[in-house]
Amino acid sequence: MASHSIILKAENLTKKYRLAKQKTFKEFLPAFIFRKKTSDELIALDNLNFELTKGESLGILGRNGSGKSTLLKIIASVSQPSAGKLHIQGKIAPLIELGAGFHPELTGRENIYLNGALLGYKKKDLNRLLPDIVSFAELNHFIDQPVKHYSSGMYLRLAFSIATAKRPDILLVDEILAVGDLQFQRKCLERIRKFQQQKTNLILVTHDLNLAKSFCQKVLVLDQGKQIFFGEAVRGVKKYLDITQ
Repeated sequence: MASHSIILKAENLTKKYRLAKQKTFKEFLPAFIFRKKTSDELIALDNLNFELTKGESLGILGRNGSGKSTLLKIIASVSQPSAGKLHIQGKIAPLIELGAGFHPELTGRENIYLNGALLGYKKKDLNRLLPDIVSFAELNHFIDQPVKHYSSGMYLRLAFSIATAKRPDILLVDEILAVGDLQFQRKCLERIRKFQQQKTNLILVTHDLNLAKSFCQKVLVLDQGKQIFFGEAVRGVKKYLDITQ
């Protein structure tokens, strides 16, 4: 790290996927024997370079398929880069896929312990945090019901409440705030704002440009996996509008 204040740094970060051209073994075998091309290479992220210092928040903008979610998955260690490096300091709370890690047959209470363990919480911490998690999620009357009966809004409230029960160093949010009622969205944004005041780094994928300008100091603009812009948020939003109009 170039500085102790840098909490996240991407250096030539690249992610490639191999896509099979033949869908069945019957198609693949002749292609392999006659040395025809059996796969194509998809470059999902192409040589990204950016960094965040402690307390800075980053908005990631780009059209569908630009690589935004791929980047978040690498930051969350769900996926690994094909080339380049990503340096991270601190605890990450990922809000990437709504309800990921929830077991539908288990109750909300049981899923708090399951999902909390996946996020690295200790059982004694979850015992202490349980009342606040249930209260924030507004699920007091449903917490002992299987989550397969929950609405998408209830899933959202529980997922957000678990992931943010303790202040993380880095909070990853992928459009999750677009789900649920407006009152709970405001409640989530208030918690995020409080975390930011305590120097949590927010990394936000959103199509809400006003949200990006309001909550983020920096913006990263992606287009077909390439880094088009990284810098001050207002300029980044303008750059995004330039490439989408």
